[in-house]
Amino acid sequence: MTTDSLRADLWLWYARLYKTRSLSAKACESGLIRINTQHGPARLSKASQGLHCNDELLIMIGGRLRQIKIKALGERRGPASEAALLYEDISQE
Repeated sequence: MTTDSLRADLWLWYARLYKTRSLSAKACESGLIRINTQHGPARLSKASQGLHCNDELLIMIGGRLRQIKIKALGERRGPASEAALLYEDISQE
């Protein structure tokens, strides 16, 4: 499967940032996730919005603000070691 974008809720679930796909969809639709693309920063407003490689996300998870850069889109929800290859945490501690 080679596509240039993937639904936001699926990618967040594949990357194991949320435990279930429905939780990732709720996070998208609640406006808690921001995305920085080539067109500038914006809030994710729907779970079906496409994410691309090199997009940067600002996500509040567990009371901690994380800045994530998407490195790969993924094809499935695999083990944590596989999920860690999908993104780079560029948060400043």
